[in-house]
Amino acid sequence: QVQLVESGGGLVQPGGSLRLSCAASGSIISIVDMGWYRQAPGQQRELVARITSGGATNYLDSVKGRFTISRDNARNTVYLQLTSLKPEDTAVYYCNAHARVVFDIRVREYWGQGTQVAVSS
Repeated sequence: QVQLVESGGGLVQPGGSLRLSCAASGSIISIVDMGWYRQAPGQQRELVARITSGGATNYLDSVKGRFTISRDNARNTVYLQLTSLKPEDTAVYYCNAHARVVFDIRVREYWGQGTQVAVSS
């Protein structure tokens, strides 16, 4: 089993910055990829950014050039640097991972509890 612990959310003014962190722990054999999703009230959950174990990245079009995803494979940690924040970025941000654990050959999906990002003046 994998636990994802998120941190870094908060209230910020438009144009400001935040850095979100997500650390994976448990009996992990390998992590295929890690990423961030977000969900605003009344909206669908959407993929914001993801990064594979090999370093390939993918971003939501509306955050390209403003958000940067990175990882520390040795610590099983993924980061999301949010800059030039806009009110429409307000959402709960969820960490996501696909990983293998001991005694299980399958790749499973795991979710964090979410961290609130609020962009408001």
